[in-house]
Amino acid sequence: MVAENENNDDLINEEMEVEDPFCLESCPLKLTFEDITSAAYKIKDGVIKTACTKSHLSNLVNMELYLKKDFVQYTGSFKERGACYALMMLSDEHKRNGVISASLGNHAQALCYHGKRLGVPVTVVMPTVAPIIKIEACRNFGATVIIQGINMKESKHIALKLSKEKGIIYINGYDHPHIMAGQGTVGLEILEAVPDADAIVVPVGGGGLLAGVSLAVKTLRKDCKIIGVESDRVPSFTRAMEHGSPITVDGKSTLADGLAVPRVGCNAFATAAGLVDKMIVVTEEWISMAILRLVESEKCVVEGAGAIGLAAVLSGTLDEFVGKKVVLLLCGGNIDTSILGRCLDRGLAIDGRLVKFHATLSDRPGGIAELCRILATSGVCVKDIIHERAWLSDDVFSVRVSVLNRTVFF
Repeated sequence: MVAENENNDDLINEEMEVEDPFCLESCPLKLTFEDITSAAYKIKDGVIKTACTKSHLSNLVNMELYLKKDFVQYTGSFKERGACYALMMLSDEHKRNGVISASLGNHAQALCYHGKRLGVPVTVVMPTVAPIIKIEACRNFGATVIIQGINMKESKHIALKLSKEKGIIYINGYDHPHIMAGQGTVGLEILEAVPDADAIVVPVGGGGLLAGVSLAVKTLRKDCKIIGVESDRVPSFTRAMEHGSPITVDGKSTLADGLAVPRVGCNAFATAAGLVDKMIVVTEEWISMAILRLVESEKCVVEGAGAIGLAAVLSGTLDEFVGKKVVLLLCGGNIDTSILGRCLDRGLAIDGRLVKFHATLSDRPGGIAELCRILATSGVCVKDIIHERAWLSDDVFSVRVSVLNRTVFF
């Protein structure tokens, strides 16, 4: 009976495996510079040409930092560039039939927005873990939203199957050639704003952004370094570089959820592998710190994927560029407000500006007030205080307090 069940599972898995004709590992498609320049011309009226300005954090890190603020696109991320170009490149028949894709959020929103703008029907398959706010955003753009699959792998299989059944184009959010070409327009804009940049730091998930930017930049400026950055919880491109080809990694949840792709795209890898100068992985702590620094110093609210370039700089892994011009790509700003609050608190804690301690006091009138007076004279403010009497091993005349406080001067 067990063997029979296993065979049934194999049959189900085989039935679910539907290949994407634009993303075949047996025959990867390499991007060309002409693809990117074509995209730049076609999407110039459809997406925002975002600012690339010098950062207030330059003195802190001893670099001339520039921030490419692509999080100000209408749907909050760079994904609009590729989505707009991919839809514009469809044949008239495919524009009438529409497109389908699987996405947790940013790609889905970009595709739905530009689909509505260009009159192309869009269907997106989103896993059950997708944020409600992003699901509703897609519906508000008039797209057909299907909530199926416990994760992106399952949702992608469902979307590919529907694509085959209905004869509509599936658009991979990071590996479709037109998606990569659209993302590469960021590189052209960066060099236009900072033509003498020494390095450009690119967030890496599925690799499409890295492929487009690295090809655009290296074609025009071979001496400009391309640095890819990933979370250490999903280092899929780093492992692919070590392995020599895309490989699936066991990813974990990360603040940079927009980069949590366990296997990089075959087209993206074929294009970018020989152009990337260095890959870096950073920890969650540095991502939290980067989000905090961007809010405080730049008044920029970005998601973990958007802050990961600054995380690499703050962590000291790019000290070779001290005194040089470095461009960080702030690729997305779609961060959940509750996660933002947690990130800021974690960043403050790592920075030593949010401190928690426990103390046992005499349980008499004015005991806690006296503690608060001592804290006030020490230059801290109390954010939260909890006292406990029932579960103490000390005498019954004592109270234990747990205090969370924030420093005022740092």
